[in-house]
Amino acid sequence: MKKMYMSILTVMSVLLLSVFVGVNAEAKTTDDGAIKTGVYADGVDLSGMTAEEAEAAIEEYVNSLAEVELTLVATDGNTVSTTAGALGLQWTNKEIVEEAVQLGTEGNIVQRYKVLTDLKRENHVLDIEFSLDEEAVRTLVEDCTKYDVGVENYRLVRENGEFQIVDGHAGYGVDVESSIDKVVNFMASEWNHEPTEIALEIVEKQPEGSAEDLAKVKDLLGTCTTSFATSGSSRSANVTNGCNLINGTTLYPGEEFSAYEAIAPFTTENGYYLAGSYLNGQVVESLGGGICQVSTTLYNAVLQAELEVTERHNHSMIVTYVEPSADAAIAESSGKDFKFVNNLDYPIYIEGIISSNKQITFNIYGVETREADRVVTYESKVLSVTHPDTEMIYTDPAQPVGYVSAVQSAHIGYKAELWKVVTVNGVEESRTKVNSSSYKMTPRSVTVGVATDNPDIYNQVMAAVATNNIDHVRGVVAALTTGGEVPVAPATTQPEATTEVPADSGAVEQQEQPQVMGEVPGI
Repeated sequence: MKKMYMSILTVMSVLLLSVFVGVNAEAKTTDDGAIKTGVYADGVDLSGMTAEEAEAAIEEYVNSLAEVELTLVATDGNTVSTTAGALGLQWTNKEIVEEAVQLGTEGNIVQRYKVLTDLKRENHVLDIEFSLDEEAVRTLVEDCTKYDVGVENYRLVRENGEFQIVDGHAGYGVDVESSIDKVVNFMASEWNHEPTEIALEIVEKQPEGSAEDLAKVKDLLGTCTTSFATSGSSRSANVTNGCNLINGTTLYPGEEFSAYEAIAPFTTENGYYLAGSYLNGQVVESLGGGICQVSTTLYNAVLQAELEVTERHNHSMIVTYVEPSADAAIAESSGKDFKFVNNLDYPIYIEGIISSNKQITFNIYGVETREADRVVTYESKVLSVTHPDTEMIYTDPAQPVGYVSAVQSAHIGYKAELWKVVTVNGVEESRTKVNSSSYKMTPRSVTVGVATDNPDIYNQVMAAVATNNIDHVRGVVAALTTGGEVPVAPATTQPEATTEVPADSGAVEQQEQPQVMGEVPGI
């Protein structure tokens, strides 16, 4: 019996040894650094490849997917198509190559054998993960918003002194941020590498306001009128156009109004003409010249309505249609804008009117909640006045002697403040500084031609220029070109000094001003 038991153990040992030797032999013959048979990356067979070969094969596969068409579905079934490559398709989990190489080579002999046995029964598929260029996705998704159906808010119109309510309607369109996330996540985890459509996230946008709220808008909260009676036809047309573009605006609580956005662009197509405007201390011709009288008039109406001003800039030089510090300039070149927020609890309506005698008026209507005995006024305080102490004469060697440009008017410099004064029942309750403004002093200037073949004439013109006296230069040039007697240079005079003005003064010295005022728009 004992002998039989020993024989059984011997047989079993031999069998186990043969299995072990077989497993060990198979493991050794397949452990040659190549990826085991049956290992895939998505649809790419990596069997027998080295790591470098596998990476190149996967890269080739990913590149082939660049031409696969992707279609984004926007509002009302409208579509925008592109390719995966155009969206910056990239392979992100390159560590799967190492994972493929290591498969069946880790653990003890039995563990490795089990992996090899499993591979014979079923392929092992590694997932390729993708990413997109989110900026490219954003650009495409934003392009899809061209199919959005815009929301129309409830709004007011005023005709013949009466308000009418225009009903609003809902809009719907692409939710850009949610749609970007959806596209990126779909391509990373759900894409089957075939041409596909992705429905973007569409949201409904409800209109602001209601007929009930707008029916309450009937009180005049603020008004201002300025005159442009001395303006030429082009400037008058610009003021009228700007006024009309703002007229009829309904602004809901919390909304911000930008004068620039309302009246731009400054183009002939948008109704503007060439007219004079301020630029670097000079009056130049520009499209929309004079538009700042529109923003200035609106600014003063906004102050009367006590709305929240969020951006305001003074002109570079003084204007005469309002007091110092009561102006509001717009300049596209320097980013100047006039903005305010409806900080009230009810909507407001902006009415712009151009009268037959060339006056511009802005009225702001809303719901009056201020006490009847509360009165708001604004005071302009001039702090200092700086008079021009010289004249500027520019020479142009490209123009012949005899050429004299139009004279640019002098502008007195000012420093000023605007104060808000509130009285209740005739008693001053508060006095608050609204803004501070500084306006450039610019001397009278002219440009004269100096091109001539006659050295004597050239020297006489330059000597006249050296006097910095425009009238003398004009006299010398006129004499040289007509053969008359050259006038004697005038004696120099003492320049006027800067004048400090008492703090309670609001006076502005009268001065020669060009008809056209306003920072240059559109330049």
